[in-house]
Amino acid sequence: MAGLVRVALDAMGGDNAPGEIVKGALEALQASDELQVILVGKEDAIKKELEGAVYPKERLSIVHASEEISCDEAPVYAVRTKRDSSLVVAMNLVHKGEADAFVSAGSTGAILVGSVIYIKRIRGIERTPLAPLIPTEKGVSLLIDCGANVDAKPSQLVQFARMGSIYMEQVVGVKNPTVGLVNIGVEEEKGNQLVKDTYPLLKEQKDINFIGSVEAREIPHGAADVIVCEAFVGNVILKLYEGLAKTLVSKIKEGMMSSLRGKIGGALAKPALKKTMKSFDSAEYGGAPMLGLNGLVVKTHGSSKAAEVRNSLLQCITFTKQGVTDKIRESI
Repeated sequence: MAGLVRVALDAMGGDNAPGEIVKGALEALQASDELQVILVGKEDAIKKELEGAVYPKERLSIVHASEEISCDEAPVYAVRTKRDSSLVVAMNLVHKGEADAFVSAGSTGAILVGSVIYIKRIRGIERTPLAPLIPTEKGVSLLIDCGANVDAKPSQLVQFARMGSIYMEQVVGVKNPTVGLVNIGVEEEKGNQLVKDTYPLLKEQKDINFIGSVEAREIPHGAADVIVCEAFVGNVILKLYEGLAKTLVSKIKEGMMSSLRGKIGGALAKPALKKTMKSFDSAEYGGAPMLGLNGLVVKTHGSSKAAEVRNSLLQCITFTKQGVTDKIRESI
């Protein structure tokens, strides 16, 4: 099985574990013959989900872990004391070189802490950001950081921009990706102190295609390929994005069902609308990779269903095959 990308999947993490997690793993294995999945968690529960399923047994294995880490536990304490949790055991597989990547829908805090303890940052990396792809009018943009570092420094945002550029070029295939700094205006003198201090540093970087400040309203239009901000701002942008998308879908459906004319028009427009709405479904883009570590860590939504788990596993293939970790290490 040489050449396979080995992914340790936290089978017990998330609101829909282990059912949707295992289902997503099986879908990913069917979608790609370059993938090997290691399901980590309570063996009996995992085997129950696999009953009756048809899958390539040579590319799926189970590693038993007797404990779980829930989202309401203190992350540092949970990671340090629950050494036999599915999250810690799976991360250790990456640390020991027995897996190339780790995917989980579990506690964000525990994943952040565990990543630094077990997988560790690349030498020279100050902070490791979470970087999800978000849909735009032009395709997708990378939002970095969306939840890991709420008190970032200017030098760290510069590293985010560099790592984000490498990811967009190597994984998404965007040549010379543009980088924008989230701000309340496009003028260089605007913004809080963090933005004012970061702007000139980004302008100095010869290996970053920095285009200046980007206002939030321009993000959905695809104003930049890499959207740089600290995690507080990034998380607000991400949650508003997701909430607005769901609201729009709900209101469109409501409008279509309000009259006979609406129902007829809706039936005619349904194929086009379905395609458009699919492009704004976060599940289509997989999870958020944590960049700057010595191995790949991907965090998916806690409410992830099989489709998002599947796509999160599949994105590990491109990341690993393109050697993104090594390219970030060389860049820093």
